[in-house]
Amino acid sequence: MAAPLFFVFAGLFGAAGVALAAVAAHGGGEAVLAASASAMCLSHAPALLGLAIGIEKIRTARLAGLLIIAGTLFFAGDLAMLRFVGIGLFPYAAPTGGWAMMLGWLAIATGGLMRTKP
Repeated sequence: MAAPLFFVFAGLFGAAGVALAAVAAHGGGEAVLAASASAMCLSHAPALLGLAIGIEKIRTARLAGLLIIAGTLFFAGDLAMLRFVGIGLFPYAAPTGGWAMMLGWLAIATGGLMRTKP
């Protein structure tokens, strides 16, 4: 069940990343918020694709994918809300998302050290 979820969020993050990059390219002083959100979406969408494809081989794929989804939603969502609405999601949403994304990447690294499933 996790692989389809990862594919969905990979597509959503990819689309959001492109849209936010366009906003950043045409934006004013707050364009840096959209650019950072775009970078996070576009860098984590392919990671989710890889996790979805390798979900049977990487023992930590489910945990890593869920952390990356939550982290990207919090980080990019907070920056996008600041850019478009003027207020963030909640206090420390971006740093919380950043930590979740880092933990997701560490989960991938940990999975690389574990024996793969047959």
